[in-house]
Amino acid sequence: QILLVETGGGTVQPGGSQVLSCETSGHMSRISTIGWFRQPPGKEREFVAAISRKEAIIKYADAVKDRFHISKDDAPDTAVNTVWLQMHSLKPEDTAVYYCAASFLPPTESADSYVTWGQGAQVTVSS
Repeated sequence: QILLVETGGGTVQPGGSQVLSCETSGHMSRISTIGWFRQPPGKEREFVAAISRKEAIIKYADAVKDRFHISKDDAPDTAVNTVWLQMHSLKPEDTAVYYCAASFLPPTESADSYVTWGQGAQVTVSS
């Protein structure tokens, strides 16, 4: 079983920064990629960023690639691994529930490729 837990959500002013953490645990040896997705109010879930666990291959959505940064720790698979999403220059349109997810495949934007999801963390960008 794989467990993902997001922390770090909250309310931030436009132009501000926020860091989300995704703690992963369980049978992680077959997991290739950790991704971040978000679901804005009334909209479909969309890809944000993804990072491969071994090669550190990274993908970003065009809407965030110059403002968000994804990174991971180097803890062994048997420990709790953490993936961070640093968000800068936040805009009201970044308001969403942010989810981290695990995939057996290399980094991909397709939500269907991810097999396990966290519970989500609300990020609200508002003055």
